[in-house]
This record gives sequence, structure tokens and C-alpha cells, in this order.
Amino acid sequence: MIRFSMKCNNDHSFDSWFQSSDAFEKLANSGLLSCIHCGDSNISKSLMAPKITTKKIKDKRSLTAPKGDIEKALAKLKLEVEKNSDYVGMNFATEARAMHDGDQPSRSIYGEAKPEEAKALIEDGVPVTPLPFMPKRKIN
Repeated sequence: MIRFSMKCNNDHSFDSWFQSSDAFEKLANSGLLSCIHCGDSNISKSLMAPKITTKKIKDKRSLTAPKGDIEKALAKLKLEVEKNSDYVGMNFATEARAMHDGDQPSRSIYGEAKPEEAKALIEDGVPVTPLPFMPKRKIN
């Protein structure tokens, strides 16, 4: 896995992980990458500096432990969402619309949607909000 710093044509910066440099190129050339801020699909890699450490890491848990008040608050929010909501994966837009239209009983859900699906939900008055974290993907 490799992490790239990227930016869109609207000058938004963000990072993402890829299986390889070739995987990034293939997704970017296919228009399958989009900006996490605005949905722009014209994405390029930003200039990056390698991360080099000279100290031996004694506690591997410190790599993922939240640091600071904001990260701790986000970690707590993520736990609450995952504990009290159903993960519906890429079916989020369909499920949210069905509940809004009364075709399914209402319940708390979270998942993933393409930028154009999220925009359509908002335009149609479906009450949704983006989450400030990536959902933990659940596999059968």
C-alpha cells in the first residue's frame, strides 16, 4: 500500500491510500477518483516528501491512537455512529431515499455514496450529512 497526497483542480488537498502507483494511475485515468471536498474528478498527485523516522517505535498502538481533542472527539463520534446505526455500504443513497419516501421504515444508517448521488439526495430534501471519517467497511 502507498499513500499519495493529491489535489483537485479547485486546489483542495487530501491524502488517500492505493495498492500501487499503477493503481492510482489507472483510477485517475478512468475518472474514478474524486475530491473529498468538492467531488472534482480531475485529480493529480501533489509533491510529497518521504516519511523517514530514526527512532524505533516501541508502542505500535500509538500509530492509530487519537491525538489531541479534535481527533478524540472524531473517534468518539465514529464509535457512536457505528454502535447506533446500520452500515449499508454503497447502498446508502438507495436506502436513504427509500426511507425518505416512506417505502422503508426509518432507522439510523451510514454508508457511502458517490458525489452525484449525495448531491441528488440533498437537492431532493433527503436529510443526509457527510461524516468526517471513513466508515469501517463491513464484509459479510
